Amino acid sequence: MLSATLVALTLFCLANRAVAFPIPERLEFELSYIGVPAGHAVQEVTQEGSDIHIVSTARSADWLRFFFPVDDRIESFLTPGSHSQNIGVPHLYKERKHEGKTITNREARFNHQKFEVTTINHRNNTEQKQTITAMTYDSLSSFFYLRTIPLKVGTSYFIDIYDCKRLWNTEVKVLRREEIDTPLGRFKTVVIHPLLKSEGIFARTGDIFIWLTDDDRRIPVQMKSKVVVGSITATISGGSYWPGKKQLPL
Repeated sequence: MLSATLVALTLFCLANRAVAFPIPERLEFELSYIGVPAGHAVQEVTQEGSDIHIVSTARSADWLRFFFPVDDRIESFLTPGSHSQNIGVPHLYKERKHEGKTITNREARFNHQKFEVTTINHRNNTEQKQTITAMTYDSLSSFFYLRTIPLKVGTSYFIDIYDCKRLWNTEVKVLRREEIDTPLGRFKTVVIHPLLKSEGIFARTGDIFIWLTDDDRRIPVQMKSKVVVGSITATISGGSYWPGKKQLPL
């Protein structure tokens, strides 16, 4: 029902990149299920040595834990690219999820020189290798890569996403510009629509829409998705970004 990657829903071109998002960055979201408060999520990116470390967490509200407990932590470690505005590619992805009766504990180790990924399932002690492309991202880092490129309304972008099961070439449509109200104020946004082919790490059955700020940072301020029953909305509620750890709103 809920997932940490509601905050980082998966999503291109190699040229004409926009200014990269600031690091460090911390974004906080309130989750609602069919209009009822349902949990809290945090998306954070930091620099750790030569790595870019992205962490996305989500926890269900107290009332929901009795019916459908959620406690997710998803991480991606990236090796920076050769250009300052290129976030690079992931070398390690970790996924620990507890959603209702479903418990997941797995990781993917990327070897972009060999065009290969090794996935380890720690729940059943299995391991598998698959072929990837030179620009393959995991389900979390793909969204951050999307934030580094310009988004032209009416255009589609494509990115290779590995979801710990198989590789998908995913289309992301840029639909329109729109102003929306949030608890932090009113934002000018660009609305995108990822055409996800797999369930990935967010149990969904319908359309997903993401509202990104219409500026160089492309901060996600709202995300909506249909699930098996009803829909979930993530709305930005706080956070900070560099330089100066300036507080939102923008």
